[in-house]
Amino acid sequence: MKTIVYTKYGPPDVLHLREAEKPMPESNEIQVSVRATAVNSGDIRLRKADPFAVRFIFGLRKPKINVLGSVYSGVVTEIGKNVTHFKVGDEVFGHTDMHFGAYAEFICLPEDGTVALKPNVISHIDAAVIPFGALTALHFLKKAKIKPGQKVLIYGASGAVGTAAVQLAKYYGAIVTGVCGTNNVSLVRSLGTDFVIDYSKEDFTKNGKLYDVIFDTVNKIPFTKILKSLNRSGIIILSAAEMTEMIKGAWTSITSRRYVLMGVISHTKEDLNFLKQLVESGQFKPVIDRAYTLAEMAVAHAYVEKGHKKGNVAIALTET
Repeated sequence: MKTIVYTKYGPPDVLHLREAEKPMPESNEIQVSVRATAVNSGDIRLRKADPFAVRFIFGLRKPKINVLGSVYSGVVTEIGKNVTHFKVGDEVFGHTDMHFGAYAEFICLPEDGTVALKPNVISHIDAAVIPFGALTALHFLKKAKIKPGQKVLIYGASGAVGTAAVQLAKYYGAIVTGVCGTNNVSLVRSLGTDFVIDYSKEDFTKNGKLYDVIFDTVNKIPFTKILKSLNRSGIIILSAAEMTEMIKGAWTSITSRRYVLMGVISHTKEDLNFLKQLVESGQFKPVIDRAYTLAEMAVAHAYVEKGHKKGNVAIALTET
């Protein structure tokens, strides 16, 4: 099978197309023919080992995991002897958790992992991009316990996490303000936001408005500026926080009525099925900027690394 491997940390050109042996499922696993995957910020961080702390988990001098890719959509081609929830021919989508490996034509996954039947109203390319941004947004918004009528501001509303967060916050009944660049205003408005702020024309921290929840999806706002626009008992979500922001966030949670959500996300099969239902009922739609082939993986990584994508960047392994 064809796969994308990397044996050292570095720029996009460390990614190479190689032939590898097709994996076979264990007794509790399904084998999936991957039809599409995606390039996400997590893949970029692992490829670059940035921040450096990545090396302490995934390999100090070189990566222990040589095939990236955490999301996928495809077709079940074989099942282990103890598998009961899926059958050969099922179309599925999901997240590989911390195992990665989706940059390949085939992957084996435990049936009790974050995998579900693909929404029947969208393509594999559309389905593959959902689990990263949407599961991240869902994790934090559930923890924030969004209530109808709350004022929620989402910074980076045009990215993978941002486009999902806008739609999920609206689903929960929030009054949503999306912050993005000029070129993405129309996109963010089309997702159902109540208000859109073009950050190149207006600094939301200076307009005098206060919010119940501020969700920074891209780690681009100084923490002290966020506090200026947050209600005294409000919640800050830092989905892309690094160590400095984590320390400030922890101190804020301890010393004030405000609470900061951050850290590693968790997700389940139930979360994925919830998103599937939203897609099939027309309440959630994936946003794709560009799609590349497996052989173009390095080009796709270079594009995502620029930080200007709209929604998601997909990788199509087949035409479906």
